[in-house]
Amino acid sequence: MEEESIYNLIPKEFIPPPKPKMYKSKYPADAPPTYSTFGLGTTSKICSNMAGDYANFDGAHANKAQSAHFGKPIGAVKPQPSSFRQKGTGTFVLPEPSKFNYQTAERRPAVPKKDEAPIHGLKTEKNYIVANAVEIILKPAKQNLEENDPLKKRNYGKVPDYLQRIKTDIEEEYTTLRQLKEEQLEEEEKKKFLMSTDEIAELKEGLKKKWEAVNKEYQMITHIRKPDTQGLKRRKENCERELAQIEKDMALLDKPFVFVDTTA
Repeated sequence: MEEESIYNLIPKEFIPPPKPKMYKSKYPADAPPTYSTFGLGTTSKICSNMAGDYANFDGAHANKAQSAHFGKPIGAVKPQPSSFRQKGTGTFVLPEPSKFNYQTAERRPAVPKKDEAPIHGLKTEKNYIVANAVEIILKPAKQNLEENDPLKKRNYGKVPDYLQRIKTDIEEEYTTLRQLKEEQLEEEEKKKFLMSTDEIAELKEGLKKKWEAVNKEYQMITHIRKPDTQGLKRRKENCERELAQIEKDMALLDKPFVFVDTTA
């Protein structure tokens, strides 16, 4: 395996390889393809070269119909000396010549005259590949620069200014959210109030009347030993559920202080 080197950039002399022998087919060039119908439109032949016998092939079909090949027959488009175009017989009319005037001030540079021909034939014998290789070979190696000690930097060990700004913005956001939360709690506290003794007594009286009405309905169902319909079972279960909820509410009203929360 050849290693990579700067000397490999210099081009080597190119030796052209020898040309191979020209290919020549063993089949005749004028033989039509097997089972071909090309050029047989006006003959009694259906297909040509049906056997595919190229060794004893008798040649292409001799029939040549009128315009049966690509283009017109040979000699059909031969020009006639007497059929040339005469003056005034054509349809193309040339316009009257007029001077052309440019409408814009910006013009392209004029075409150089015949006496202002550029210099041709300038060539250089410099081989840029060899020159580049020699320049790289003779170039001295790069020297490592002295590395700066990061401990001696002016801002070493200090918090960047942008972090201080971010910290201040976060603290302001937290303060704003805390104030909004406190205001929300104050609003909720304002919606809660203590019930008076008269209101509690009135509410107890209403619950007692409701308990008596539900209990009366429940007593009318309990004398039935076995409810035989789903409606009776559902009415009994609803009455039991309402009686339990009323008793629970009355127990809450027996406490010394009763508060009402309007946010619930």
